[in-house]
Amino acid sequence: ALERAFPLRVLRQRLRRGSGGDGSAPGGEGIERDLQVLTDATVSLITERRMSQPWGLAGGEPGAMGENWLLPGGDEERAARLPDKCTIQLKAGDVLRILTPGGGGWGLPPAGVDRRVSG
Repeated sequence: ALERAFPLRVLRQRLRRGSGGDGSAPGGEGIERDLQVLTDATVSLITERRMSQPWGLAGGEPGAMGENWLLPGGDEERAARLPDKCTIQLKAGDVLRILTPGGGGWGLPPAGVDRRVSG
């Protein structure tokens, strides 16, 4: 639906493994999304939790912070971190990478068990 509404291509959309905080009830995983613009475009980002981690409760660990990145022409080597709130001009072929924050865990993590997944 997103690709029908806007001139962009979804290159990747998946769970952000390991982004949820540990706890007796682990926090939910964030999402990784790469969006390639197909025409020159102005994009506004209004995102949260890019400066601090979502907190855990009752002894749970915090979730991972969110991140916004611009990959000019899709080039990983030229990736530039974007602020949480901004308006930017993109050229056709640029990729916007959005990593949403993971949720904070609830309750003390089980002793000796690390349920986080690297990915």
